[in-house]
Amino acid sequence: MTDDSPVASPARPRRGPLALLDRLLLRTRVDSVDPLARSTRRIVLTGPALAGLTWTPGQNVTLFPRDPTLLGNWRQGLRDIKRSYSVWEYDPDGRLVLAVYDHGGDAPGAAWARGVAPGDEAIITKPDGHLVARTEAALHLFVGDDTAAVPFGAILRGLPASAQVRGVFECDSPADALPLPRAEHLTWTYRDGASAADSPLLPAALAGLDLPDPREPADTGAEGRPVAYVAGEARTCQSVRRHLVSERGWDRRQIVVQPFWTPGKRGMD
Repeated sequence: MTDDSPVASPARPRRGPLALLDRLLLRTRVDSVDPLARSTRRIVLTGPALAGLTWTPGQNVTLFPRDPTLLGNWRQGLRDIKRSYSVWEYDPDGRLVLAVYDHGGDAPGAAWARGVAPGDEAIITKPDGHLVARTEAALHLFVGDDTAAVPFGAILRGLPASAQVRGVFECDSPADALPLPRAEHLTWTYRDGASAADSPLLPAALAGLDLPDPREPADTGAEGRPVAYVAGEARTCQSVRRHLVSERGWDRRQIVVQPFWTPGKRGMD
């Protein structure tokens, strides 16, 4: 008696750019999902691919809500199927924690963060990015919104206890504020339902902050001048930098700016 059932052909190995992309990706598993604040979810990723990575506090990973190595997803364009998220915590034994703020809307990243559950696959890249501490700074000034609180929290945890720190953060309400180190040196301002886009609250709160002369090293023993880290909604970041340069006398080279999002811009919504 013979078996006439069709024999499955072996899967063809991926070739070209899809094969290269597959080698660059880290395939992980979602271990847990919990609220970190009212509008921010703490998403823990685990897996062998996460062991032994090089990560500097403040860096981000690129997450793909849909598998980019599948041809149908690839044809949509990577900009439409990837989002960058800052790393909240990292353990080189193979554990990486994201803290994802929900802007609302139905963009790919927002939909993924709302629906992800333990056991799901999460596809990311290795950590990267320039939003990291300048260790020589005499003063570290942090200015940002809910999204900026994630990398800034990581940077704050990594600074030595002797580092001089000041900060101004904006979120919708006290329930949305992330638990950040060095809280006694940080000021929060609240939108109370107003839009986070192009917000005037953050520059106004910064204007009320007493800061040392940015042209002089602070009396802390550090060699460098003060450094400002500015992150969050793109137009608000521009307003903050404009205030520091025009009103407070900061040199642009003392300001590290990282816009994370802005409404209506493809890939940043």
